[in-house]
Amino acid sequence: MKPYPHHAWNRLVGLPVEIRKDSEVVRTGVVEDAMPVPAALWLAADASGGRALFTAAEGYEAWIRPQALGGKLCYKMTADQLHGAPTLGR
Repeated sequence: MKPYPHHAWNRLVGLPVEIRKDSEVVRTGVVEDAMPVPAALWLAADASGGRALFTAAEGYEAWIRPQALGGKLCYKMTADQLHGAPTLGR
C-alpha cells in the first residue's frame, strides 16, 4: 500500500513512520513520543541514528504505510478508527 501523511502525531506513538520534508524521506523509524497536535515528534534511537526531534513548523511530515499484520490474531482498523472519527457508542 502507498504511504500517506498522518497529521495526528500523538496517535503514532510506537508505530513505524517515514519523516519527510519537501517530499523527500529524511528518516524512518518508530515514534517514541509526540505532542497532541502535529507540532513535534521524537523518533527512537536505532541503527539509523540517535533519538531525533522533528517539528511541523520546520516543514517535516509524518507518513505511515498501512501493513497487513501477521500471526493468527490480528486487529484491523478502519480509517475512522485510525483517524479518530466519532462513532456510535463512544
